[in-house]
Amino acid sequence: MASSAISKKRKRGADDEEKVSLQLSLDAASKVGPVLASFPSLNPPKNTAFQCYAQKTRDKSVPFETQPTLVVGETETVEFFSADGPLQSTGCSYMIGVHDKRTNATTLRPAPLHVLTRQVKALKNLKPIEVSTEERMAQRNNLGETFGTKKAKAAIRARERNRVDIDAMRDVAGHLQDTIMANTDSLPTAEEAKATADSSRLIPPYNEDAQRPQDVYALHDVIPEAEFNAIPVNAFKSAKTPQERYSLLPWSRSDWVKLQLRLIYSAPKPDKRDLKTVYYISTMMAFYKSSRTVGDKDALQHKLPGVPTIILDGLTSRFTEKERSTNKPKMTPQTQTMLLSYMFALCLRIDDYATDTEGVAHDLGMSPASVNSLFKSLGCTIKKLSPTELKERGLPDAAAETKRAVLKIPLEFPKSRIKRARR
Repeated sequence: MASSAISKKRKRGADDEEKVSLQLSLDAASKVGPVLASFPSLNPPKNTAFQCYAQKTRDKSVPFETQPTLVVGETETVEFFSADGPLQSTGCSYMIGVHDKRTNATTLRPAPLHVLTRQVKALKNLKPIEVSTEERMAQRNNLGETFGTKKAKAAIRARERNRVDIDAMRDVAGHLQDTIMANTDSLPTAEEAKATADSSRLIPPYNEDAQRPQDVYALHDVIPEAEFNAIPVNAFKSAKTPQERYSLLPWSRSDWVKLQLRLIYSAPKPDKRDLKTVYYISTMMAFYKSSRTVGDKDALQHKLPGVPTIILDGLTSRFTEKERSTNKPKMTPQTQTMLLSYMFALCLRIDDYATDTEGVAHDLGMSPASVNSLFKSLGCTIKKLSPTELKERGLPDAAAETKRAVLKIPLEFPKSRIKRARR
């Protein structure tokens, strides 16, 4: 027993002889070396020879495993090649070890990994048959009818019902073209359409070719000359205080009108034309506020006792429409918009064509956005005045923070918006 136990013991140094030592290859890193190949779909026969090709202009300082190389091999029927070159991956590298039994040492060398694809030689020169859109759609419909849900099948049938038969349309294509040409001949030109749009604007008559803001809207196109001559301003001469002048106005609740009246009488000699224009603006404001009584002439005259009848009749004829049932004048949204646009054209004239829209909106009980929109329809832009523009109009520097409606030359009206169709 003792002898058998002694025979099983290893000799001293036997474990050291079985140990394997690992070492890296001492060859240059750029030297051509072994290559790893992966065949995902089809393995070639073991006796298939492969070649590794590298570019002649390759950088010899770059390690071989990262150089752009190509591995190619072939059998009698199939070609194998790496289409994309060596596989590059971060955090992972491949090495091949060569074991020397004599020295019991394994030498490791980095190697690139190529994923090879294949090409059947008999099919190499054959081009795939192109499938038309109709054939592709028919195949999709067949798959949908076989494996699709009820909703998908219903959609397929709906598309089939709505499909246009092109062959059937060939016989009527010429007739349709002739009909379209005949109908489009009656369509207006761009100039005619623009003229129609301009004529339907709810604004005073304007001079499109005006070179100055004061030439765009003529005074007597807004206030007829007969009504302008009938405006009573003689009573203002005997008024001594601003409050007495305010009491002579048809509408004395407008801060904008009061401000203009004070500015007129702050000059050495009040401008009679501006005074009449401000009085007419006040009358238009009173007429706007009395929209419910415009159908009763006596009630309107009683509400505006100081306004001449010719002015009230003129406002009624231009800014109201008669109802079919009662034949009485009534202010409609269109005539109301026209009244406001005529009024704002006069405000621009008094304000040297730069009107504070917020003040006017407050006096009329309207939103500033609505008032700004009407001023834009007259060809104005809403902006803050520059220091030069303030100086030209004699306004203080504090007025630079107020947005005003400025009549722009050359005259340009806002373009109509085209609504997009809902999908």
